[in-house]
Amino acid sequence: MHPTTRTERPVPRWADRVARALPLLGLPVCLWRLPIGFGFRMGMDIAPSHQPLWLTVPYVCTLSLLSEAFALACLVLVRPWGETVPGWVPVLRGRRVPPYAVLVPATVAGLLLMALLVDWILTAFHIGGLSTVPYENVWWRGLADTVSFLFVLWGPLVLALTWAYYRRRCRPAPRQPLR
Repeated sequence: MHPTTRTERPVPRWADRVARALPLLGLPVCLWRLPIGFGFRMGMDIAPSHQPLWLTVPYVCTLSLLSEAFALACLVLVRPWGETVPGWVPVLRGRRVPPYAVLVPATVAGLLLMALLVDWILTAFHIGGLSTVPYENVWWRGLADTVSFLFVLWGPLVLALTWAYYRRRCRPAPRQPLR
C-alpha cells in the first residue's frame, strides 16, 4: 500500500484535489436552489410557482443533499475504500472491491453529468434556438450562469477521476528500473 494514501498504488495529486473540490463545486448551486424552494425567484422573470411550500422545500432540500452526497461519494475513486471494503461493513469487510463495481457507476454518472454540460452550453449560448429562463437583469443572469457552470463541471471532472481510477486499478504498474 502507498504510505500516504494507503491505496495500493499512489493516487495522482490532481485526482485527490479534484475529488476534494467536487463538493465545493456543487455547493453554490445547492445554495442557489434553497431560496427557490421557499418561493423566491432568484431574479428569474417568470410567474411565481403555485406549488405549496410543504412540497417544494423538502424537494429542493433533498435534491441539494443528494447532490452533495454524490459529490462526497466520488471520494471512493481516490480513497482506500474504493479498493478494499472497510472493516465496519459486515460480511464483506476487508474484501477487495472489483474495479468495475466502481468504474461502471462512476462512468454512467459522469456521462449523465456530461449531458447536463451539453444542455448548459446549448442554452447558455442560445445554440440551436435553445435558451434558459429569462432573468430580470444581467446580474441575476450572470450569477445563475456562474453557479450552473460550476455544477456542470462535475461531468468532465468525474470522468477524469474515473479514468485515473481505471489507470491505477486496471493497468499494470509501471516497471521499476533495475538498480
